[in-house]
Amino acid sequence: MPDVIQERAGVPVLVCDPDGPPVTTEQDALDLIGAAFLGAQLVAVPASRLDPSFFALGTRFAGEIMQKFVNYRIRLVVVGDIAAHLAASSALRALVHESNRSGHVWFVPDLDALDARLAPAAGRGPDGAPTRG
Repeated sequence: MPDVIQERAGVPVLVCDPDGPPVTTEQDALDLIGAAFLGAQLVAVPASRLDPSFFALGTRFAGEIMQKFVNYRIRLVVVGDIAAHLAASSALRALVHESNRSGHVWFVPDLDALDARLAPAAGRGPDGAPTRG
């Protein structure tokens, strides 16, 4: 399956193929952002496509990639099991926790969890972040 834009819970999402090219550079992330400009608001990237350095926060790769998505106002969702990475890094656990509280970058175990996260549109702002009421 190639990377394809799908409507999920009413939101256009670029769903990336787990067997697609790995994201190992900032340019790879920019290529995904460019593909999202064809009509997606959000890019769902399988964790397996992310270079292992993404999960080693000392490399700063995760921060660079996440910042690119924020700068271009395209939301990023990392989809998949990252338990081994979380077990190895309290800093990564904190990043995932804080990211999942925002509307810009999320970490979810699967696309069903993404759908559930997208579904409660009521009570969320245009960026997907919960509104305070």
